[in-house]
Amino acid sequence: MKRMSGLFSLAMAMAVTLPAQAQFAKPEDAVKYRKASFTVMSAHFGRLGAMANGRVPYDAKAAAENADVALTLSKLPWAAFGEGTDKGDTRAKPEIWKESAKYKDAADKMQVEMGKLNVAAKAGNIDALKAAFGPAAASCKACHDNFRKD
Repeated sequence: MKRMSGLFSLAMAMAVTLPAQAQFAKPEDAVKYRKASFTVMSAHFGRLGAMANGRVPYDAKAAAENADVALTLSKLPWAAFGEGTDKGDTRAKPEIWKESAKYKDAADKMQVEMGKLNVAAKAGNIDALKAAFGPAAASCKACHDNFRKD
């Protein structure tokens, strides 16, 4: 029984670590995936920014829906920064792989700020959205400044 338990634990550990890399047949598939994830996240985040900055009328329901999507998408692209994905049609800087701990910290911070933005958007008032949007945008900008080629 202990042996089965040990094998099961090993299988579970492998199942948790392999999917990120295994889901992409080729490095260029990972690059396409992460670019698409960032593009769609940007679209939903941009809708929140337009409300927070007064470019479009505030709509509590739309804010909550867009914040939900942005939060979900903020968790997706990171699995697509594996080995070999630093080449090809990408604006990713080499620092992503050279300073991977710093990059992971920046990604984690962005996800935390997106979580706060999501909570603020669900509060149903523009002031909460405005207060949370700035730090979320700053966390995105920090990654762009340090890890994305223009």
